[in-house]
Amino acid sequence: MPELPEIVALEQFLSDHAVGAVVGRVDVAALSVLKTFDPPVTALSGRDVTGAGHWGKHLGLDCDGLWLITHLSRGGWLRWLDEPGSAPPKPGRGPLALRVHFFTREGATPAFDLTEAGTKKRLAVWITRDPRSVPGIARLGPDALEITEDRFAELLSGTSQRLKTVLADQSALAGVGNAYSDEILHAAKLSPFATASALGPEQVRGLFGAMREILTDAIARSAGQDAARLKGEKRSGLRVHARTGLPCPVCGDTVREVAYADKSFQYCPTCQTGGKILADRRMSRLLK
Repeated sequence: MPELPEIVALEQFLSDHAVGAVVGRVDVAALSVLKTFDPPVTALSGRDVTGAGHWGKHLGLDCDGLWLITHLSRGGWLRWLDEPGSAPPKPGRGPLALRVHFFTREGATPAFDLTEAGTKKRLAVWITRDPRSVPGIARLGPDALEITEDRFAELLSGTSQRLKTVLADQSALAGVGNAYSDEILHAAKLSPFATASALGPEQVRGLFGAMREILTDAIARSAGQDAARLKGEKRSGLRVHARTGLPCPVCGDTVREVAYADKSFQYCPTCQTGGKILADRRMSRLLK
């Protein structure tokens, strides 16, 4: 799932490539992707693209006051096409959910696709005049790179949830998901199962600093990247997430995994839990 660094990079990519163009035809290949019906998606056609924006993991394109907002969810992505085909895509075939065509000042006719891999179709698109009318945006907590250290400390002290849960909760903190919460906790040398309100002042300070460092570094590495290369850039910078069984790049211990529901997270026992192996729900129903 794209998180704050990738969404910021995609926002910049759209600013560089789409702003100044005019929206042409909008092809909907999967009707289920549209979560609004008024204004209709056809209302975008003929409008100037005047900006791009983001809210947590939501990405938006401003079409002269009418926003196209998308949440790419777990399997979604944005793909830029310099020379798209002229024929409308056939609904229900392949990963394509929606295609937006453009006319540029230079006479080019590019487009971008919103695609979704896998069988669980969760990618969503809203057409709205007010991004805050999108339910997911209305529920967002403060942006992970805009929250102050004092407000971050208040957030942690006010909940008995585990750190992993708090960091990835979009209503508490916007933009951090499964991958970067793993990376942040590893950098801060804290257990994913540590209770948020039990952290001392130095631990809170270290966690806040790690969050800013991990996210700003990821944004810097993603800046200017072609949209097609962002996934690879994200993977190349990860130290523990999705690296189960590999050596920790800091201490050399084996990266471990905890799985739950349809997700999993990774951590380093030596760096984060004093060598303790956390219980995995595939092996035990008790999380210790």
